[in-house]
Amino acid sequence: MTEMPKVEMEGSFLQVRKIGNSLGVILPKELAARLNLAEGDKLHVIEQPERGLNLTPYDPVHAKGMEIARRAFKTYANTFRELAK
Repeated sequence: MTEMPKVEMEGSFLQVRKIGNSLGVILPKELAARLNLAEGDKLHVIEQPERGLNLTPYDPVHAKGMEIARRAFKTYANTFRELAK
């Protein structure tokens, strides 16, 4: 069996804690500032293989909706222009 290469990681770790009846992690203030996150922001969870996950502010459902809206605005530009008057 081959050994996985060691990857040096910068920074620190986040510890899972009990918060009420749930589990959560607390982001250090410096990390939240670097990521431009504020209280109330939503992060979408994408599960990765090997017990990993990716947290991202990117919402694939919202992005798909915006793509549909942009196509509609482009296709019916004259109609929307008239409606805006």
